[in-house]
Amino acid sequence: MRVVTERIPTLKSVTVGVWVNTGSRDEQPSQAGYSHFIEHMLFKGTHKRSSAEISREIDALGGEMNAFTSRETTTYYVKVLDQQVHRAVELLSDLFHHSRFAPKEIEKEKEVVLEEIRMVLDDPEDLVQELHSSLVLGHHQLGRPILGREKTIRTLHQQDLLRYRDIHYDPAQTVIAIAGNFDQARIDPMVARYFGKVRAKTNQANGRRSPAVHGGLLLRKKRLEQVHLCLGLKGIAAGHTDRYALYALNNVLGGSVSSRLFQEIREKRGLAYSIYSFLSGYSDSGMITIYAATRAKEVDRVVELVCREIRRIGTKGVEGKELERAKTQMKGSLMLSLESSHSRMSKLAKDELTHGRHISLEDMLIQIDRVSEEQVCNVGRQFFQLDSLAITGLGPLVSNSLSAYR
Repeated sequence: MRVVTERIPTLKSVTVGVWVNTGSRDEQPSQAGYSHFIEHMLFKGTHKRSSAEISREIDALGGEMNAFTSRETTTYYVKVLDQQVHRAVELLSDLFHHSRFAPKEIEKEKEVVLEEIRMVLDDPEDLVQELHSSLVLGHHQLGRPILGREKTIRTLHQQDLLRYRDIHYDPAQTVIAIAGNFDQARIDPMVARYFGKVRAKTNQANGRRSPAVHGGLLLRKKRLEQVHLCLGLKGIAAGHTDRYALYALNNVLGGSVSSRLFQEIREKRGLAYSIYSFLSGYSDSGMITIYAATRAKEVDRVVELVCREIRRIGTKGVEGKELERAKTQMKGSLMLSLESSHSRMSKLAKDELTHGRHISLEDMLIQIDRVSEEQVCNVGRQFFQLDSLAITGLGPLVSNSLSAYR
């Protein structure tokens, strides 16, 4: 396992994270939801602790323990006061290496995960983005829901989960990231003691297949007060050399309250309360997504305005003042986002998994400053093109909604 650390003596906390380079994109169709389900099961009891004892122990430390699954990674972390770091590492190690996966606990957790899936179905903002991913990425694993499908969750068994974990939880694909106030001379042998005895797997996971990004139109009627929209374009991979230029264009388009879409659609015209854009970057691909929620009769108008701004950026780029404002906002947001041990821990792990090295805050700020009008113009011409536009609509759509985009 790789270990990456950052000592921050001004903090009183330490966050320890274990990042496994496997997620929903590594599942076969019959395994949809396995990565996320395994994440749940690591908290359901080990050979020395019950699930209740795990909860009581982390509460007694005054800390926070949690986990999350993405399309490419599964993460487990503990955040505690600096004097509790040894107990935190031991507890995290026990969960990671010695969880029991008891059949009775698996059956109970199936119902919990199914309720989590139903929560997404009841949240139109989450649901439309999930539908949009399936439209843009098609049948590729990246286009499937991270939580899985009801059928695959109901039919999974203990041996299925253990086999999946045995294949994908390879030490060579695992990063331990630690950030906060700690003694490096003590943390190294501590991590080696609790995480250093696991051998690399001989059976390697299947290689990842890059997705094709599609345009198109997907409309789904649902009884709601608003129509929820996603508009998407092809983006870039997380480690792409043009990523800072695309971040700047996203900021100008819809990534802040001063962005074109927020000002035009919400502030000037009052067509939406929620309107924003964001980037999704994976190891080998990416997407640009715009989300908006509006009244059914205003759907075509909102889509027209969004397309107009995409077209403007694609043909004319951005003005110098706009770019400088975006770069200043990006730098401020970046620095503020790295003020906790948890965020620093996450950055350490992502840097290692994406780039194979640590990228300092100073280097990132320099890269943002280097973004030029010429670069964003070239990136805009390449990615802000409507011929590959994908549109997803969810809600009380009228019969002619978005008919021009069929």
